[in-house]
Amino acid sequence: MFDNPSRLLHLQKRLSYFLKKITMRSFFVLAIVLLAFFVSSSQTSSVKKSTTASELNNVFDRYIQQAMPLWKVPGLAVAVVKDGKVIFKKGYGIRELGKSSGFDTSTLSICASTTKAMTAVCVGMLVDEGKLKWSDLVVDILPAFRINDAYTASQITIKDLLTHNAGLGNADWLWIVQNDDNDVLRRMQYLTPSYSLRSSFIYQNLMYGVAGKVIEKVSGKKWQDFITERLFQPLGMNRTYATYTYSISETNRISPHFKINDTVHVIPYIDYPAVSSAGAVWSCADDMSKWMMFMLDSATWNGKRLLKPETFSELMKPQAIVPVNEFYPTMQVTKPHWTTYGLGWFQQDYRGKMIEFHTGSLDGAVAIVGLIPDEHFGIYIFENLDHAELRHALMFKAFDLWVFNDNSQDWSNRFFDLYRKLKNDSKNKEKEKDAKRALGTKPSLSLADYAGKYSSDVYGEAEVVVKDGSLFLEYPHHIELELDHWNYDYFKGTYNYFWWDKSGVQFFLDTQGKVSQFDMDGMVYKRVPADK
Repeated sequence: MFDNPSRLLHLQKRLSYFLKKITMRSFFVLAIVLLAFFVSSSQTSSVKKSTTASELNNVFDRYIQQAMPLWKVPGLAVAVVKDGKVIFKKGYGIRELGKSSGFDTSTLSICASTTKAMTAVCVGMLVDEGKLKWSDLVVDILPAFRINDAYTASQITIKDLLTHNAGLGNADWLWIVQNDDNDVLRRMQYLTPSYSLRSSFIYQNLMYGVAGKVIEKVSGKKWQDFITERLFQPLGMNRTYATYTYSISETNRISPHFKINDTVHVIPYIDYPAVSSAGAVWSCADDMSKWMMFMLDSATWNGKRLLKPETFSELMKPQAIVPVNEFYPTMQVTKPHWTTYGLGWFQQDYRGKMIEFHTGSLDGAVAIVGLIPDEHFGIYIFENLDHAELRHALMFKAFDLWVFNDNSQDWSNRFFDLYRKLKNDSKNKEKEKDAKRALGTKPSLSLADYAGKYSSDVYGEAEVVVKDGSLFLEYPHHIELELDHWNYDYFKGTYNYFWWDKSGVQFFLDTQGKVSQFDMDGMVYKRVPADK
C-alpha cells in the first residue's frame, strides 16, 4: 500500500504520539484525518526528475512573470524557505499603479488573516507560562464576554476562540462599523449563535479579536506590544508591525488595488482597528521568511525555543473538521481527502503530505502562507490586488517544484479558469434575481418619510438622509450608500467605497404606515423615535 516502508513507520510513530496527546474532543477529528492521510499517502506520485536548485529557481521565476499579466497583479513579493534556509526570495512589479517604485522583498504589505497564526502563538506563550490553559473559560478571564446565549458563552474556552467553531456566524459588519475593540466586545452580547458550540465551523474574525483581549488581560500589555516584544523582536523581524498605525512612518509600502470590469484601480487603504489580533499585521517577504523558518523548526529561533513542544503541537494539529462550503474553492482542483483547521491554520492533504496554510485578504491586498512541515518547506506571498488568487497557484506550484520536483501542472491557468467560472456563476445568479424584479412599483412613502435615525444593538447607529433628491444611508466612519429604488420598499445601495458589492436595503412599515425598521443584508436596524 505504501511506496516507502520508512514513511509508514514514521506515520505509525506520529499516530502513537498523537493518541497520547489528544483529548476526546479532538479524537474523532484526528481519527478521520489520519485515516484519510494514510489513503492519500499511498497515492503520492513517485515520479522524480533531476533538477538543480538554480534551475528550480529559474523555472519558478519565469512562471511568476508569465502568470502576473493573466491576473493583472501590479506587484507581488515571494519568500520560499526549506531546511532552515531561504532558497528563493524576490519582488515583482510595482507598489502602485502609475508609479515606478518597485515591489521588493522589504516592501510592507498587509498580512491580514495570516496574522491569526501569530496571535495563536502568543496565546501559546501564555499557556507555557502557566497564565492560561487551553481549557480555561473565557468568561473567567474576561467577565464582560457575552453572546446572546448565556450557556454557550459560559462554556467557550480559550481554544474555542481560535478554531472558528464557537457557535458564531460571520458578523464582520460589527468590526467594520465599530472602531473600538471594547465596544465590539460589549456589542457581542447581542449576537445570537448560528449553531451549537463545537458542532460546526464558520470562519469569522470576532473570536480572534477576543483572543487579543485575553492576551492583554493576562499579560498586562496591549496585544500590539506583546506580539512585537515576544515574537517580532526575538525573530529579528524589524520590518514587521502589529498594525497600520505602528507602521505609519514607513514609505516603502504597497498601495491597495481593485479590479473592476477587468480594469485595475488604485484604492485607499481602510484601517479596521477593532479586531487587530485577527488580521492587522503589516510585514514584508524578508521578515516572513523568518516567521516560516521559526514555525518549521517547531517554534525555535537561533537555537532558542519560544514554545514548548506540546504547545507547538497543539497549534498545528487538526482541531475542527472544515466542511466543503467553508473551505477554499481551490479544493475543486486540488481534491484533498480531508480539510481541517488547527489554531490559526487551514489544513489539507496534498500528494500524501499534510499542508498547513492560510490566506489573508483585506481591501486591495492579499497574502498566503503555506507550510509542509514534514519537508521543512514554506512559502509566503504578498500581492497588492484584491482577491488575486494567483497566490494559491504560486503556493501549489512551489510545492510541486521544490517538494515533488514536478513541473507538470499549470496552476495559474487552472485556478484562473476556476475563479472566472465562480465569478460568472455569481453574476448569473444576480441576473436571475434581477429578472424577478417587480416593475412599475413605487415606494410606499415619500423619500423624506424614510429619513431618520436607526439603531441596532449589535451594529450601532445609522442614519437615512435625503440629499439632492436622493436617499442615502450613512454609517459611522464615513461609510455611505446611495439608495436606488428597486421595487416596493426595497432599495439597492451603492457604497461610497466603489469597490464594495452593492447591498440590498428593505424598509418595513408598522401598522400606522410609518417606517419601523430596515434590513440590510440580514442586519436589522430599528427606527429611533424622533423625540429621542
